[in-house]
Amino acid sequence: MSIRRDIAANRLCMYILLISLQHCKSTDTLTKDNPILLQNTLVSPNRIFELGFFTPGNSTNRYLGIWFKNILPRKFIWVANRQNPISVSNTNSTLTIGNNGNLRILDDDQKTVWSTSIKVQSNETIAKLTDAGDFTLNDTISGLTLWESFDYPCNTILPGMKLGTNGKTQGKYLLTSWKSDNDPTLGDFFLGLSGEQPPQAFTWRGVKPYWRSGPWDGGKFIGIPEQEAGYSNLMTLMPENSQGGAYLTINIYSSSDIRWLYLRHDGVLELNYLDDVRNIWEYSWEAPANPCDVYGVCGAFSICTNKSRICECLKGFVPKSNDEWSKSNWTRGCVRGNELLCEKNESSLASGKGKPDKFQVISGIKLPDYYQYFPYMDTDDCKSLCLGNCSCKAYAFVEGINCMIWEQDLIDIEQFSFGGENLFLRLAFEESSEETNRAAVAVAISLTVIGGVVTLGGFVFCLYRWRTYKKGKKTKLHHLSSEDGIVLKDTFKEDDFSNESFELPIYKFEQIITATDNFSYRNKLGEGGFGAVYKGMLDDGQKIAVKRLSGHSGQGIEEFKNEIMLISKLQHRNLVKLLGCCFEGKERLLIYEYMINKSLDTFLFDPKKRMQLDWATRFNIIQGIGRGLIYLHRDSSLRIIHRDLKCSNILLDDKMNPKISDFGLARTFQMTQELANTRRIVGTYGYMSPEYAMRGVFSEKSDVFSYGVMLLEIISGKRNTEFIHHEQIYIYPLGHAWKSWNEGRGIELMDEALVESTEGLRCIHVGLLCVQDLAEDRPTMTEAVSMLCSETHLPEPKVPLFTLQRLSSINGIGEELKNMCSRNAVTLSIMEGR
Repeated sequence: MSIRRDIAANRLCMYILLISLQHCKSTDTLTKDNPILLQNTLVSPNRIFELGFFTPGNSTNRYLGIWFKNILPRKFIWVANRQNPISVSNTNSTLTIGNNGNLRILDDDQKTVWSTSIKVQSNETIAKLTDAGDFTLNDTISGLTLWESFDYPCNTILPGMKLGTNGKTQGKYLLTSWKSDNDPTLGDFFLGLSGEQPPQAFTWRGVKPYWRSGPWDGGKFIGIPEQEAGYSNLMTLMPENSQGGAYLTINIYSSSDIRWLYLRHDGVLELNYLDDVRNIWEYSWEAPANPCDVYGVCGAFSICTNKSRICECLKGFVPKSNDEWSKSNWTRGCVRGNELLCEKNESSLASGKGKPDKFQVISGIKLPDYYQYFPYMDTDDCKSLCLGNCSCKAYAFVEGINCMIWEQDLIDIEQFSFGGENLFLRLAFEESSEETNRAAVAVAISLTVIGGVVTLGGFVFCLYRWRTYKKGKKTKLHHLSSEDGIVLKDTFKEDDFSNESFELPIYKFEQIITATDNFSYRNKLGEGGFGAVYKGMLDDGQKIAVKRLSGHSGQGIEEFKNEIMLISKLQHRNLVKLLGCCFEGKERLLIYEYMINKSLDTFLFDPKKRMQLDWATRFNIIQGIGRGLIYLHRDSSLRIIHRDLKCSNILLDDKMNPKISDFGLARTFQMTQELANTRRIVGTYGYMSPEYAMRGVFSEKSDVFSYGVMLLEIISGKRNTEFIHHEQIYIYPLGHAWKSWNEGRGIELMDEALVESTEGLRCIHVGLLCVQDLAEDRPTMTEAVSMLCSETHLPEPKVPLFTLQRLSSINGIGEELKNMCSRNAVTLSIMEGR
């Protein structure tokens, strides 16, 4: 009997030993039958990360977290129950999978302290710790990941995790600091991306900004000069979805090159890496790293320089409070010393007194916060946009972002020792460096040149200028010969219109100033290639749109005269109506009927407004534009080629009916004329036909090409100028459209907001016929509109060689195009794209 008892006891010991060994063996998987006890952990397959219960420092609380294994001191990258800790007096706490399939942390009383709390279709789930540091809950039946710790970051971003902005995530992907080194509960600091475009990375202290990275330029944050030294390849900013938003990720490296972002409890953001020799963590970058990195430390219109007196007012500005400034209290910033010309009283502006504002460049800086950006403008347009808007205080042109302007106070500017961008600060003329240099030269000359010689020279010069002026005044008007066949006048007088064959009201400049509230920025509707457009109201209550041609545009006079001569003679329901004009001094204004819904592009390319364009509305717009073009090409008293058709030149009335506008580049044809040639290429890239862009040859088929581009944009809801990533290459949209159509996937081109329809597919077909490379292959506008509404068989569109460039990467665009173009290229004397 005793022998049997000994055998049974031995078997029991062996069983207990086996169970103990099973628990001691590290595993990466948690199941219902094997909960994690206080003394157990999960270890990722390659022993990089470990998950278990821990007590930080001298804390009296216990948490479930993840840390790097075998690297001391421990760095905790994720904590589950940071807001619901367990007391260290609980000795039987467990992590388990409940009957509903969710992860649960239980205390000694078997009460749930923390749970994943998700809806699980089946309760057959397991949890795994991966080598990426992600703790996942998986459905064993479907194989789907139901929940993962990467979606709930704490104070750390690992490769593969996301730092989000305010798109679909709604602030979900934010880093939150610990309260202290020994307390994982929510601290005072948060890290995320701003919702503006392009986004910036921000650290907030509560609701106030504490540090910012500057905007993303497509490869790096421009406010972090250290990225120039090699960190630009570390991070990637990706769009979240078509409705906006984005997220930042750290590019995945090998296990021997682990890098991760860590938000400390004091608000400092660190980029950490592993020192293989000492097996400890080091940081290669941190922010804020100095007093100038702290957001807005110097207040508005001031720059932080990291000198002993770290804050200095920008040129043209003075401290708002000299007393506070002398005590190194810079938070109230600086104010402008001299009034800008555009800020002076109305009478001074009307009389032409005062000298124009200038821009002073400030180099190598972190650009200020609160910017607006205009991605389709070049540097000259950017400068003109700022100069024409009195609210604009500065502008910049940054590669990868393009035009940026600032209308609010300039804040959080830092001077870098290397790297940085150029800011063009708007100053009153007398404060510009150009005027200062000119005055210095004048003083030097006056001290070195004999007074009598200067006086005599000045007298002779003035006499010469006076005689030249008198001679020119005798000829009241002189003419310029335009290569495009239009005789142009370089000045305007009211009686100059008496000999014209049209009647057009001429408004006084004072009337327009009153109607537009002195061209208030609040009334600004948009900005075109040759000027801004403002909303106004005449004394009789009629709403108007005023196009103010920019004085900085070399084409201003020509477009002004051209538009008056052409559009005043045209009357059609799908053409915008010109109500009158105004010209006084250098001011040239065109007054149109007001279109309450502005231009088509404001709806079509806006993720929210696009939803208002259902299929019936879009088809009506497509047909209306076509009818307007038929009138221009065939039915009007003049035969007109528009030459600048695009969605921004299609205005929408209160019933969303389209009206073609902007005839500044239009040309008249004789009825027997089919082609014309010009050395002056004008228009908008992406809408120009191949023969016009390459050889300057245009005809009504040039407008047909532009119409086809717009038709495809209206159907797809996507800009023609945006590259499309397809099959690991980048391709132009027109080429992508043809390729999809040719492969029987034309339906994929339709906007997601539209319901699939045969009419939509037919419109895509007609659009592809209109954008064929050879003008003779394209239909006329009459034929195109007829094709849209008929059930006749349509010919197959030819492959658009001009637009089917295949690009291996965005960075390789220039080289790819260079290789595809012939060396025997046509040389154009003037190329003016907008």
